[in-house]
Amino acid sequence: MDVAAMSVVMANSQLRSDASLAIMDKSMGVMEQKGQQMTEMLQQSAVPVAHPTLGNAIDIKA
Repeated sequence: MDVAAMSVVMANSQLRSDASLAIMDKSMGVMEQKGQQMTEMLQQSAVPVAHPTLGNAIDIKA
């Protein structure tokens, strides 16, 4: 294999590697953002729920 062809192969390999890392970085950022949104959503929905049978019956016997 001559030097010029080897140079082209190495440049293409570097380009693919750089593109792969850029995509991975972008997807990690998106996943981090989604995780933060999920955490915020769970914190907002942490409202205490009343007991389902509380208040359905009144004891009038004394």
